[in-house]
Amino acid sequence: MVTPGFILLVQQNEPGGATRAGFTVTKKIGNAVVRNRMKRRLRALARDLLPKAGIDGADHILIGREAGIERDFATLHAELEKALAKAAR
Repeated sequence: MVTPGFILLVQQNEPGGATRAGFTVTKKIGNAVVRNRMKRRLRALARDLLPKAGIDGADHILIGREAGIERDFATLHAELEKALAKAAR
C-alpha cells in the first residue's frame, strides 16, 4: 500500500456557506523550507480542485505527510481528486 502524501479532513459547517481550506505540516517533516514548500503545494492543489470538487459549506483541512515532500505534483493532484470524491459520498 502506498503512503498518502497528505490527509484530508472534511467538516461540514453550514449548507450553502463558504468552502474553506486549512493547511498544516508538522515539525516532524523536514526543516522550515521543506514544510513551507509542502504547504505551497497543498495550497496550489486546493486552489485548483476545491472550487469544482470541494464540498459546499465545508472546511477542508489538508495535513501534509512526509511521503508528499518529493511526490510528483500530478500524483498529489490525482490523490486529492480521489479523496474529495470519496468525501463527497
